[in-house]
Amino acid sequence: MCRHVAYVGPALPLGRLLVEPPHALYRQSWGPRRQRYGTVNADGFGVGWYAQGDRVPARYRRAGPIWADRSFADLARVVRSGALLAAVRDATLSGADAEAAAAPFADGPWLFSHNGAVAGWPGSLAPLVPALSPADVLSLEARNDSAFVWALALARLRHGDDPGRVLADTVADVAAASPASRLNLLLTDGTTIAATAWGDTLWYRTRPGRCTVVASEPHDDDPHWVEVPDRTLLVASRTEVLLSPLKEPGDDASAHAPAKEPRP
Repeated sequence: MCRHVAYVGPALPLGRLLVEPPHALYRQSWGPRRQRYGTVNADGFGVGWYAQGDRVPARYRRAGPIWADRSFADLARVVRSGALLAAVRDATLSGADAEAAAAPFADGPWLFSHNGAVAGWPGSLAPLVPALSPADVLSLEARNDSAFVWALALARLRHGDDPGRVLADTVADVAAASPASRLNLLLTDGTTIAATAWGDTLWYRTRPGRCTVVASEPHDDDPHWVEVPDRTLLVASRTEVLLSPLKEPGDDASAHAPAKEPRP
């Protein structure tokens, strides 16, 4: 459930990536090709992007389907950015949080999205509540599983952990508490992209030295798209992509060091 995409590279109109390709995120809202759970992503959408010289991204989020928002189509035609994260949502459970429940979630320079679902939410993650401060819990942006997972990741980011380690450790903790969860996470600060493949599809495409796109599924039929294996951490910039295996809960062995992927 849900589809998401992140990009770092030369500045381009948001619509060049999110609307114009034949299977862009816009179309994935009603016709995804590789989504394993759910069929329509009409429970909200959002896009966050970075303006030149400003580390804090802007966001545009709505509670309804992306195809019903004419303002977004107009905005995407003219707003340009060299980094973005966007998502369309298929809600795990209905709720009253409206656009607050739609990714990307944000704090400082960070944008975050969760494609998946936490099994047994909310009770299954009760053991992880002590990992957060009372202020973290009271300031949750929405009352859903994705917002809670974001709070766990954000606490680690504030502690100074690097983005890849943040996602790997967050997935490990949530999967240990709720083993049947699907935890494809996506995080960017406008320079790097970190992502996990854990229960759903993840792909990337690079143009060496220029740009990298990481997405739930390809937005076109370019043969240079590469599928990321399940149980994998991806860390990317506009010049390189690193993949490393993620530990299963209960596996005390350390994950292998990231390996540089050969260019397609």
